[in-house]
Amino acid sequence: MVTATQATETNQSGNCKINWQAIDTVLLDMDGTLLDLHFDNYFWQTWLPKRYADIHGLDMDDTLHKLNTQIESYRGTLQWYCLDFWSETFSVDIPALKKEVQHKIAYRPHVKEFLTELRQANKQIWLVTNAHRDSVNLKIAMTGLDTYLDKIISSHDFEEPKESIRFWTQMANQFSFNPARSLFIDDTVSVLKTAQEFGIAHLLGIHQPDSQQHRIMEEFPAVHHFDEILPIVK
Repeated sequence: MVTATQATETNQSGNCKINWQAIDTVLLDMDGTLLDLHFDNYFWQTWLPKRYADIHGLDMDDTLHKLNTQIESYRGTLQWYCLDFWSETFSVDIPALKKEVQHKIAYRPHVKEFLTELRQANKQIWLVTNAHRDSVNLKIAMTGLDTYLDKIISSHDFEEPKESIRFWTQMANQFSFNPARSLFIDDTVSVLKTAQEFGIAHLLGIHQPDSQQHRIMEEFPAVHHFDEILPIVK
């Protein structure tokens, strides 16, 4: 297996170097990679508790603790990402509540430039996300992200999260691509580790997926913004 450090190098200035001539397919996470994770964090940590408390006539502090505890208990599972599951669990319409704050959905810096250069370099561009299809559709409607993509793959299609090796096996069985000539970019360490275990040769992380929260990824080569790995050399 090719490790992340072998496939993606960091030069003396701290910037990542990608061997674009060794890559045919670019697999891209959505939330925290292409789009600012601030929308999602704000929704789950602030807006949902507020609206849940309003709807059910509950104390805000108690509601915040209750929801955070329940949500956190499902981290890394498909339920964590499933809007249907949380709508039923909390007896609220999660997709409708997301639309109330959809104005916060935004691209991360230099994403459009990066996607445009990938297209010009004739790379296959696949969105590979844990997001529920309702969430994907909402964000596409707000951003036009689909115009840059060749495929849109949700882990819900395979009933396994990206944290599971079974997701990657099923995806590879349905869609033809060469893991040895694929680059996968994601903001979650556990997902990158599973992709590495599966055999994706080129792996890249994101340092600050939420523009409002500082975070550095140390386990994998990572960038703050995509201009750090431009231009794309054919």
